[in-house]
Amino acid sequence: MLAKYKKVGKVLSVSMVAVLSLSLLAACGKKEEAKTEPKDTSAVVATYEGGTITANEFDMEQRVMKFLYPEYAQMMDMDDFKEYLVKQEVAYEYLSGKASEAAKTEGAKTATEQFDKMKASVQADQWTEMLKAQNLTDQNIKDYMTRIMTVIKDKETGVTEDAIKAEFEKNKDQFTTASVRHVLINFTDPKTQKERKKEDALKLAKEVKAKLDGGADFAEIAKKYSEDTGSAEKGGLYEDTPVASWVDAFKEAAKTLPLNKISDPVETEYGYHIMKVEKRTEADYTKLTAEQKETLKSQLAAAEIDTFMTSELDKIVKEVKLPKTDKAEEGTTEGTTGTGTEKGTEGEKTDAGTDTKTDQGTTGTDKDTKTGEGTDTSGK
Repeated sequence: MLAKYKKVGKVLSVSMVAVLSLSLLAACGKKEEAKTEPKDTSAVVATYEGGTITANEFDMEQRVMKFLYPEYAQMMDMDDFKEYLVKQEVAYEYLSGKASEAAKTEGAKTATEQFDKMKASVQADQWTEMLKAQNLTDQNIKDYMTRIMTVIKDKETGVTEDAIKAEFEKNKDQFTTASVRHVLINFTDPKTQKERKKEDALKLAKEVKAKLDGGADFAEIAKKYSEDTGSAEKGGLYEDTPVASWVDAFKEAAKTLPLNKISDPVETEYGYHIMKVEKRTEADYTKLTAEQKETLKSQLAAAEIDTFMTSELDKIVKEVKLPKTDKAEEGTTEGTTGTGTEKGTEGEKTDAGTDTKTDQGTTGTDKDTKTGEGTDTSGK
C-alpha cells in the first residue's frame, strides 16, 4: 500500500461498511437476464498470488468507485492513486477468494439487501442517469458490493463479544446522542459572501448571547440570527443527533454543557456558536440495539482489512503494470476523506454514514451540517 494513501485507504475500506449502510442509492424489480460475457482479452495490469487483474476489470472498478465515491473522480487520473486502487482491488479479490462459503452466502445476502435500500431512496430517473454516466448496470454495483461484503462477513467471524465491547468503549461518542439548539455566526457573511474578521463574528455572537441571557426565546432568536441554513428554520435545533457527527469543539460542548444552560460562544472552523443542550442520552453498551452492535462488529472487520492492506498486501502483489498518464498530480490526499463516516469527512462517518455520509455522498445531494458541506455550517 502506498504510504501517501494510508489515510485514504482507511477511509475507503471502513467506508465500504458505511456506504452499504446508507439509504442513498429501488429494489431491482425484474431480475436481469443472465448474459454470456465475452472473453476478456484486455491486458493484465496487476498480477498477484493466485490471480490477475485485467485492464477491463480495473476500468470497471474505477467506474464503480466514481459512482459510489464521486469525490474521488478527479484523483483517479493520478498515476499513484490508480496504483493504490488497483492494489485495493487485488486485496478484495484475494480476500473474497479465500472467504468461507458461509461468508460468501451471507455477503451476497447483505449486499442485495443494502443495494435495494440504497437504490430505493433515489428517484428512478436519477438512478438511471447515475448508472448511465458511468456506463454501469445494477448488476455491476451489486457484484462490487457482494465482493466487499463477503470479505467483511468473513472477517467478522473472528470478532468476539469482548472485542465489540472494547470497540464500543473507544467509540462511545458514536452512540451518545444530544438534542442541541444553537445560533451560528459565520466567519463568512452570508449576504455579502465576504470574510468576517474573527473579532466581528465574536462581537455578534456575544450580542446574541446577551439577548438569550435576557430571556429571549431561543427558537425565535435562532430563526432571526442563526446563519446555519440547516437548522435556523427549526429554531436552531438538531434533535437526538449522535455527537460524533459534529466537529470536535461543537461535540465537546454538546457532551459537557449543563442541560439548558446558554453557552459562551463556541468557536469552530465555521464560526461562533451559542449553544443550549436540551437533552443528552449517554451511551450504554447494555442498551445497544442488535444493529448497533453489528455496526461495531463491521468496524472491527474493516479495521482487520485495513491492517491486511497495510501489512500484507505488498507481499502478495507480484507486479503492477498500469499505463502512465500525462496528467500532473494536483494537491495531496492526506486530508481527503470518504463517504461519511468522518466529520467533514471524516469518514470516521461513521455515522456510518447513515446519511451519506458517507454520507458518503453518492448522490451529492445531502449537504447538511453532518458533512460540513454546502452552505450548512452548523459545526457538524
